[in-house]
Amino acid sequence: MFRELEQRDAIYDLPRKKFFLGSHDMDLSVYFHDKVAACPLGPAAGPQSQMAQNLVLSWLGGCRIMELKTVQIMDELPIPRPCIDMQTVGYNVEWSQELKLEQSLVEYVKGAMLIKMLERAGVIEVAPGFDSVIYDMSVGYDLKGIKTDRVQTFIKGMQNCEHLVDQFRKEIPDDFAHLRDLDYDTALSDTLTLSTFHGCPPEEIEKIIDFLLEHNRLNCIVKLNPMLLGPTRARQLLHEQLGYTDIEIPDTAFENDAKWPQVVEFTERLNEKADALDLGLGVKFSNTLIVKNHRDFFPDTEKEMYLSGPPLHVMAINLVGQWREHFGDRLPISFSAGIDQKNFADAVAIGLVPVTVCSDLLKPGGYARATKYCDSLCARMNKVGSDNIGDYIIRAYGLGVEALEGIADGQARAACEHALNSNEPLAPACEGDIYERWLSAAKLLNTAHYVAVATADPRYALAKNSKPPRKIGSHLELFDCVSCNKCVPVCPNDANFVLALDKIDTPVVKATFADGAWTSREDGQLVIDKDTQYANFADFCNECGNCDVFCPEDGGPYVIKPRFFGSMEDFRELAHLDGFHFARTDGGDVIHARIGGGEYKAVVKDAGCDYSGEGFAVALNFADPVGSLSGTADADVEVDLSYAHIIKRLYDAVMASDGDKGADNYVRYLMS
Repeated sequence: MFRELEQRDAIYDLPRKKFFLGSHDMDLSVYFHDKVAACPLGPAAGPQSQMAQNLVLSWLGGCRIMELKTVQIMDELPIPRPCIDMQTVGYNVEWSQELKLEQSLVEYVKGAMLIKMLERAGVIEVAPGFDSVIYDMSVGYDLKGIKTDRVQTFIKGMQNCEHLVDQFRKEIPDDFAHLRDLDYDTALSDTLTLSTFHGCPPEEIEKIIDFLLEHNRLNCIVKLNPMLLGPTRARQLLHEQLGYTDIEIPDTAFENDAKWPQVVEFTERLNEKADALDLGLGVKFSNTLIVKNHRDFFPDTEKEMYLSGPPLHVMAINLVGQWREHFGDRLPISFSAGIDQKNFADAVAIGLVPVTVCSDLLKPGGYARATKYCDSLCARMNKVGSDNIGDYIIRAYGLGVEALEGIADGQARAACEHALNSNEPLAPACEGDIYERWLSAAKLLNTAHYVAVATADPRYALAKNSKPPRKIGSHLELFDCVSCNKCVPVCPNDANFVLALDKIDTPVVKATFADGAWTSREDGQLVIDKDTQYANFADFCNECGNCDVFCPEDGGPYVIKPRFFGSMEDFRELAHLDGFHFARTDGGDVIHARIGGGEYKAVVKDAGCDYSGEGFAVALNFADPVGSLSGTADADVEVDLSYAHIIKRLYDAVMASDGDKGADNYVRYLMS
């Protein structure tokens, strides 16, 4: 992280110029339960909050409420590959963590520690107050699983992770020894968003939250599903209003899910329980929408998939409106559905906290897109003359005077209106609790206004969201491509990376050994025409397929491009995948390679290498591969020396000491 920042002015391939580290003029802070977060933006429980580098990248983009990837007791689920389809709106078949519970806890603690290092190391400038970050657990999906020892150990580990922090302090390299004694947070989280998922009975939801409040003493958010709209309204919005007539919501989705009256009733009971325990309770809109799999992107075995993106935004915002018509501003609402640069400021304007995002960050630009959310919010705040979120909400849509009705009259109302019209801070003009009541009234008026605007906005309809990313008809190869760089930022895990190779144009030489001598023949030409190449770090890649969606060429970068494994165990376990593993030994740097299904090994030695594979073991010098060739091979084996060239080129690129030239990332770090 620090080396890349110094050498390339980037962290995990996100350029410094794309960081959002707060504003000196705007206070973006909000309350989440009883804690202050520096900004209402956060990653939704998903691809941007699963591993340590995801959290760092989200934080660099301006996120300050991290809804961590949902965990559950069933943590070895087979997940279809690919699992994310962002060709038009957003679909996925991934609904839980891909790590073991214990691994998830480790990633969350590591991510929080890395963020603290960035805050305190003096290498980036964080605006005053913009260092307040909240980590929100997300857990599912039934009470039996949540009560298990392993899930409870995870929750308690998030509440007190001192043992892991102490362990990881010792792992900080000597070059950064001054960071070992930072005041890392050991009480990482006391908030939890319950992912109820589809088909969870209302009584089960109530029992889970009751248990988490009573037993774990957690501030809780209940994530609710779009099915609360009911089949008539949901289908009317999706089909008639937005035009997505090809998307079918199965009847079972409504039959198996909690109904509106049931959710209202258990929310009232749970709110009383939370108040009695002096804990927070809120709701989240919304989970993804379950729909029939009508596309050919996912395996045929997947009969259903989960919709996100623009159409879900309209459905979820209508639920927010329906909820506030009943509950007013009594319960906090967090939100995640189709959030992007253009509507983030609107979501903040109706008082949603946090406003979380997933699908939009999977598009070209990746985490860099988040910076524009914060920029757009600051611009909107500046436009209405507000330097804090509360005043912005009151002024956002020009409904501030109307919101005063029934709250203030006479001299008090005159003072508030004067401050409103003169762009002065509003709170000092208010007496007693007028400001808080004014703010609540503005949230309700703003909600009704925005629900109507968003529902009628054509940018959420099919016509604006039906064009897939452009493909040019060519197929990816191991080396050389159109070099569009899209595959790097669209990977939420930063598994794809750039490396520089020396160009090469040399004959493909194949050698055979017979009667104690070597003979060779040429079989085409090995050409590497570009010095910028792309590769994949297998340990961070979950084969979601998102880079394939946005790559202009066919085949998928995560499938075709050089793949590096961080351990020999993974190299062996994933034997169906071509790739490379580098290891540093007393006998030299060893490269294990699998190319076209065949396995090879090279031990680098100065200008040459020892090179072996099935049926052969040779030594060669790259200045004169054929003339220097020694060793033996079985009579029926033809040794392809071009593979040795490829291995050596990759080794040189990854291990280059020049930060501008070398990959300067995972593989070299693991070998160091």
